[in-house]
Amino acid sequence: IFYTDWMWTSFVVFSISQSTMLVVGAIYYMLFTGVPGTATYYATIMTIYTWVAKGAWFALGYPYDFIVVPIWIPSAMLLDLTYWATRRNKHAAIIIGGSLVGLSLPLFNMVNLLLVRDPLEVAFKYPRPTLPAYMTPIEPQVGKFYNSPV
Repeated sequence: IFYTDWMWTSFVVFSISQSTMLVVGAIYYMLFTGVPGTATYYATIMTIYTWVAKGAWFALGYPYDFIVVPIWIPSAMLLDLTYWATRRNKHAAIIIGGSLVGLSLPLFNMVNLLLVRDPLEVAFKYPRPTLPAYMTPIEPQVGKFYNSPV
């Protein structure tokens, strides 16, 4: 039960943070440059960065699905379409586009996460890294020599 609670909480937190990151970054850029299509560009860059991070962690010996690449691009395309449709009203672009991203990104990511191996199973199969000798905790020696004749 704890694991499913934690999983649902992390899904909600990541959905909110990723939706906000996409909308705030893209809308800020679109409002100040006026260039449509920037949300998709922004999402593509974030996706490529995540692929690079996934490859780096995999090269360090972690399981391939240790990092799940979020599905940003379809939601960003919705945001760009909204911006194109509401070009004269920037507040509508923010409200409608932000709502569309906030509703669609969790759906895309839910489908994405359903395809990943069970993280709890991966966690138990994955060997824990061993600590170097200088970081290995030493058990307290309290009372060990209490009855010693020396």
